[in-house]
Amino acid sequence: MPRILELHPDRLLPADPSVRAIARELHASVAGLPIVSPHGHTDPRWFAGNETFGNATDLLLVPDHYVFRMLYSQGVALEDLGVRNKAVDPRAAWRLFAERYWLFRGTPSRMWLDWVFAEAFGMGVQLGAETADLYFDTITEMLASDSFRPRALFDRYNIEVIATTESPLDTLEHHAAIRAENARAGGWQGRVITAYRPDPVIDPEFEGFSANLDLFSGLTGEDCRTWTGYLAAHRQRRAFFKDMGATSTDHGHPTAATANLSASEAAALFERVVSGEFHSSDAELFRAQMLTEMAAMSLDDGLVMQIHPGSFRNHNAALFERFGRDKGADIPTRTDFVHALKPLLDRFGNEKDLSIILFTLDESAYARELAPLAGHYPCLKLGPAWWFHDSPEGMKRFRQMTTETAGFYNTVGFNDDTRAFLSIPARHDVARRIDCGFLAQLVAEHRIEDWEAAELAQDLSYNLAKKAYNL
Repeated sequence: MPRILELHPDRLLPADPSVRAIARELHASVAGLPIVSPHGHTDPRWFAGNETFGNATDLLLVPDHYVFRMLYSQGVALEDLGVRNKAVDPRAAWRLFAERYWLFRGTPSRMWLDWVFAEAFGMGVQLGAETADLYFDTITEMLASDSFRPRALFDRYNIEVIATTESPLDTLEHHAAIRAENARAGGWQGRVITAYRPDPVIDPEFEGFSANLDLFSGLTGEDCRTWTGYLAAHRQRRAFFKDMGATSTDHGHPTAATANLSASEAAALFERVVSGEFHSSDAELFRAQMLTEMAAMSLDDGLVMQIHPGSFRNHNAALFERFGRDKGADIPTRTDFVHALKPLLDRFGNEKDLSIILFTLDESAYARELAPLAGHYPCLKLGPAWWFHDSPEGMKRFRQMTTETAGFYNTVGFNDDTRAFLSIPARHDVARRIDCGFLAQLVAEHRIEDWEAAELAQDLSYNLAKKAYNL
């Protein structure tokens, strides 16, 4: 017999009854706040075209590398899940997932998915082998209705603004279509903005880097094989992205290394990089210099700068060759911030008009490096627990290890950083519950007053993200 699926109203709140009562009251005050999603990877064409999502596999399985990395670790081939394989039967792929859903016990994915199943689709029994077809048919049928089109779901879950992430080589035609719809009399008013992610034209080790420079030249009319033309192209594209709604940039470098070379040194380094005859140390130095160059541009144009370092991307070389990027094989690495950021901070650290948000996959850096840095430099803020640590325990560790040194107001609230659209409200629900539990503990220990906790709950759930990302 299938087991009942039921979301407990007190899930994730503290177990101590006296603390739970405080957390419950705090959560009730923020549960209905609008969602501000300032950093993520949803597809803007969803909102531009407003087409139906297709079937359960298309929506919930294929875009979610959290899901298929677990299945792959248990011997399931990505092709059989529909990843880059249009020939696969989506029902068969869904059955593979459903038969192994027990693998996700205790993981954030299980919490997010159960929320989606229960809240979005009204499922009352747990997913498993017995219920695979029931789930597939029910979800697929609902997805065919107008109430499950992207714009309707955007409105249903009270999303105030969502940021996608695009390369400088993207023409942003989908964002243009959304803006045209917003401007149309009676048109949909959902706010979908872009963010500038220049890695494909900043990282010399990014596949296709040389060809990307030529595309960059073609888009901008600048000679991107000269240092001055290359920088001018970035300024031009950043201005275009800003005109299209962007308030931030994003940088996913392997490390947090920065550099502050002279103009002649930077130009000479760029020549080596463009020639294709460069050492890996040149690539690292160039990425480091470009973080500082991007900070200088952010000081000029006001775009908030996000740095997401410390991931060994595409660690599984064979998988990368077959399927490309973002297929669940990115692995966290140790990350230095104190020494790595010093060249940039020597130049810009005291600038109050510059905003740099730091993320990490190395939790050992929270208390030792990141909280002290953000607790001192005016330009720095800490992004929330990210990726592998975007979990109840990860969120708790983040608050426990950073609050004493950086406080709450040198952090930026929560962002969901997801490709899976319906996990957005699920993730925000988790974050709000965890933060309310953390605040409730402080109240119970008489470290803050109840009215302060109430204000902080609003700030952590909503206000800080709007302020940090200029939304």
